[in-house]
Amino acid sequence: MSQSDSRPTEFVVPVVDISAYVGEGSTDERAAVAKAMDNACATVGFVQVVGHGIPAGIWDGLGDASDAFFNQSLAEKKKYLAPGNRGYSPPKSESLSLSLGVESSSRMNDFFEAFNVGAEARSFPGLDLSEDDYGLNVWPDLDAFQDRVEAYYAEAARVAHTLTGVFADALGLDHDFFAALTDHAIEVLRMNNYALPEGTVTLDGDLTGMGEHTDYGIVTVLWADQVAGLQVLGTDGIWHDVSPVDGALLINLGDLTARLTNDRWMSTLHRVKPPIVDGTIKRRRSVAFFCDGNVDAVIETLPSHLDADDGLAYEPILVRDHIKAKLAGSRQGKANTAAVREAARVLAAQSS
Repeated sequence: MSQSDSRPTEFVVPVVDISAYVGEGSTDERAAVAKAMDNACATVGFVQVVGHGIPAGIWDGLGDASDAFFNQSLAEKKKYLAPGNRGYSPPKSESLSLSLGVESSSRMNDFFEAFNVGAEARSFPGLDLSEDDYGLNVWPDLDAFQDRVEAYYAEAARVAHTLTGVFADALGLDHDFFAALTDHAIEVLRMNNYALPEGTVTLDGDLTGMGEHTDYGIVTVLWADQVAGLQVLGTDGIWHDVSPVDGALLINLGDLTARLTNDRWMSTLHRVKPPIVDGTIKRRRSVAFFCDGNVDAVIETLPSHLDADDGLAYEPILVRDHIKAKLAGSRQGKANTAAVREAARVLAAQSS
């Protein structure tokens, strides 16, 4: 083997066109999509999805709404602080690595700011659900903000639930398998802004845009600027830069899907480093839609993914308990002691 042949392969986030599921694709076309999705989820855990059908005007409206909110003064934005995973999160108010039980040397140093909306208990009439599990939205008094955000929210939710159908087919399950886990799911739309002034900057010590973490639930649908910063931990133990291709959504799996598949599909560690190019910090925005599963659902490994030699990788867990432990880490500074396997991956990457 030549020296060039022994080099590690380039890290690539696969692109999967899901238009066969958005439209009226044939059985063979859908089978090809499901196969491609299975390969991406088993090897990377991140996927670039095209053919999702979200109109460009919806994306543009979302960007305008994000800019309108984050361009306000800090004092104005703080009027929308809210309990739970809702409203405004100021810079340095979260430490996402603690959702894995890993404490960074510069505690609580995530400099992103965010605005969160999501499903409310009253969104599911007829079910006895608590606002303590879901939360109540607060809406800024900005022209067309709520309409634009809700328009994108509806599209992102549609994509997320389309993807769960792809997942079910890829795993050889009934196509509607995930419906019983997501028909009254905890869902959150998080608008992120990396809150340092754009321009030349000198960094003094370590600075983290968003700490290393895995997402909590079933699936995440991410719209992001094509600006450097997002990094994914590869199976080689190296952090790799990721930027979406034109028109693509970045899709990654959450912890609960990893539990279902006994880690055959990966809840991939990712982080955001300061978006600095040639000593100049660039503005970076992203919007993540999290589909975290029904609050009262129990997630346990699929029988088809049990390991005859090693047994269960994970004990069954109630979605409510899992989300509560993760949020207590990121937002309340309480290390999540249950995330042993994820924390080990973070620490291995830090030492390499």
